[in-house]
Formats: sequence, structure tokens, C-alpha cells
Amino acid sequence: MHHPHVESPDLAKNVDQLLAEHCTGLLSMKDAIAILRKRTGTERSDADLAGLITKKAAYLGVAVIADGH
Repeated sequence: MHHPHVESPDLAKNVDQLLAEHCTGLLSMKDAIAILRKRTGTERSDADLAGLITKKAAYLGVAVIADGH
């Protein structure tokens, strides 16, 4: 287990902003995560960020493409 680190309080706000910017087009989850990391410097896992993005996207009605593995 790792120690909790200081999370950017703006992370959720950044997700909202990111989705708002892409609400007319499709955004891939990989791109969304990359942009969030660049903007917030967050160290949360990809899965964690993907969950947050998915939740917000569903709420906002934005289509996010899950990247095929």
C-alpha cells in the first residue's frame, strides 16, 4: 500500500472541463487520461482516472471511447 498523497482538488473540475471541451466529438479514454495527467499532475492510477472520467461522462452525456486492449 502506498501512502495517500495530496490530490489536486481541481481533478474533478478538470474532468468536467475536459469533457466540456470534447462534448461535440469523441474522446478516447487514453487521450483523456493523458490530458488529465498533464493538466493536474495526478498520480492516480489509469483505472482510477478512467472510472472518474466514465462516471462524469455518463452524467454529462459525453461519449468516451474505451480503448481496445
